[in-house]
Amino acid sequence: MELSTAKPYCPSLTTYRRRPTVEVHIGDLPLGSMHPIRVQSMTTADTMDTQAVVQECIRLIEAGCEYVRITAPSIKEAENLANIKKELRRRGYTTPLIADIHFTPNAAELAARIVEKVRINPGNYADKKRFEIIEYTDAAYEAELERIRKKFIPLVKICKEYGTAMRIGTNHGSLSDRIMSRYGDTPLGMVESALEFLRICEEFDYHNIVLSMKASNPQVMVQAYRLLVQKMEEEGMQPYPLHLGVTEAGDGEDGRIKSAMGIGALLEDGLGDTIRVSLTEDPVEEIPVAKALAERYHQRARTQEAPLPEVIRLTYNPFAYQRRHSRPVLSVGGEQVPRVIADYSHFTNIEPADLKPIGHYYLPATDKWHMTDDGADFVYLGKQAVPFMLPNGLKAIQDYEVWKDEPESPHVFPLITFSRWQQEDCRLHTRCNFVRLSVDELLQADNTARFHDGNIVLVLHTGRAHAMPALRRAFLFLMEQDIRVPVVIERRYNEAWEQSILYASTDIGGLLLDGMGDGVFLRPAVEDKDKAAKLLELKQLNQLAFGILQASRTRTTKTEYIACPSCGRTLFDLQETTAMIRRHTEHLKGVKIGIMGCIVNGPGEMADADYGYVGSGKGKITLYRGKEVVRRNVPSEEAVQALIELIREDGRWIEPPAPVE
Repeated sequence: MELSTAKPYCPSLTTYRRRPTVEVHIGDLPLGSMHPIRVQSMTTADTMDTQAVVQECIRLIEAGCEYVRITAPSIKEAENLANIKKELRRRGYTTPLIADIHFTPNAAELAARIVEKVRINPGNYADKKRFEIIEYTDAAYEAELERIRKKFIPLVKICKEYGTAMRIGTNHGSLSDRIMSRYGDTPLGMVESALEFLRICEEFDYHNIVLSMKASNPQVMVQAYRLLVQKMEEEGMQPYPLHLGVTEAGDGEDGRIKSAMGIGALLEDGLGDTIRVSLTEDPVEEIPVAKALAERYHQRARTQEAPLPEVIRLTYNPFAYQRRHSRPVLSVGGEQVPRVIADYSHFTNIEPADLKPIGHYYLPATDKWHMTDDGADFVYLGKQAVPFMLPNGLKAIQDYEVWKDEPESPHVFPLITFSRWQQEDCRLHTRCNFVRLSVDELLQADNTARFHDGNIVLVLHTGRAHAMPALRRAFLFLMEQDIRVPVVIERRYNEAWEQSILYASTDIGGLLLDGMGDGVFLRPAVEDKDKAAKLLELKQLNQLAFGILQASRTRTTKTEYIACPSCGRTLFDLQETTAMIRRHTEHLKGVKIGIMGCIVNGPGEMADADYGYVGSGKGKITLYRGKEVVRRNVPSEEAVQALIELIREDGRWIEPPAPVE
């Protein structure tokens, strides 16, 4: 794709430029245009419990939430939005309220007369989902569009009359059978689902619209948002603001990694005007995460750096995943999973027990090693000698100045600076050499011939504040030159740990989503610590590296949980249930389990889960295999064991391993 001839999906791939949009009026807090990136969340209390919802709204508002969304699954809940709004206004809170609608156009039409914004899901606003594949003629498809049009036009007219904003919010897992039949379970299907409704809005000159393309898979989510922008440009539509979110991200660190990866990758592209981080936690916990993501780009807009070379020609498809072609060197690159390097260069006198934080356990009683699924692949020793015989599955990297004077070993490899590597007398390992260089060194290299050497792995780093676009520009340079050298991404963060999780997930995860990167090298913060603190930091960095690889779907080392955030529709305690299911199943590497509080977020929205645990009534659970119902109305006290038996029936159950001391 030539950027000079095609409509670009983002303002710049090398410089942070936020995409200009129309201004959307949501109460007295406008969205889009050049307004700050807004933060929002959703209540979990029963919408019919006015005081509980009001109290929760206040907690969210005081935590920094700028828009509050409330579910309205039927007419009675939509009616009660008036009482909730009245009580909040009586208490002096003017924060705009958003009604969340699924399946019920009449509730949407009522809510649009009460609150400042309504969210509708085009996948279920006018359609019932039966997971049927239907062959449509063009005429039959047009008839379906006319049916949708008739159902949707009343809401458009009401919103226009009352000055109510609307979010057309597509979810990957709740595409209609009609869209699935024509476009498949694809980002294009997600985009077309929204555009069908958007075209109707434009027909009636209604433009107070926000759009979203949510998925639990960050890769699908990022591709869909980019494609949406591209398609709107191609059709000459107005540039509407975007609501960003990774749906059903889960909880804890995994939920934050997945959310930051999808949301952050799009913010790096300059896309996104409001954020909702969907964590299976108290919704108040979502606010600091969303604020930290937004603030990074508020700061970025004020940071000036030397410009990077502009991208003239796109050498990859930003709308479909394909891993960058690299040749295999040792265990790095090619078709092999991305590798993880752990940094021990700041240690002295490393002992076997010190490798436990990176997944390598020494068992003195048997003089053997045990490696977990998240065991690092390489250990960087800096200037230290290899202190003992390393376990199988772990190799060492030393600084060149130490390595060059030792006999060549099949287990120890040099880390060579770019300048030293260019010198003729530089000694090289016959199998693998790690060459460390910055983005600017790569882009300014006079001669790229040596990068084609068959035993080189680049360790790429940057000191630029705008790290992700700089690293991306380096990868695009290699692709433009058809240089297929494997690349390990090196990053170091000195921020608080909570911020470091978000920044690393954005910078590294955003690249991995586009197929860029053959390894991850997260380095400790630059500060003095005692040994216990160093070991804890190594454990955190190792878990973060593997968590980023898992969330980007590039290396699977653990169970994945697709857990929705709670809301007023939820039929059980999602946080408690998710923790309980995790305790019983977290050893099932590669299994994806969807945990959904109600049928709205059931078989559809856990789109690619292997198994589903879905609330179907008070104290009742329905179990799914993929999108197929296996057991209905299982008592909740029996449901986890029933889930285990289902996994066992499929031959995917293994007993939990004994703990390693």
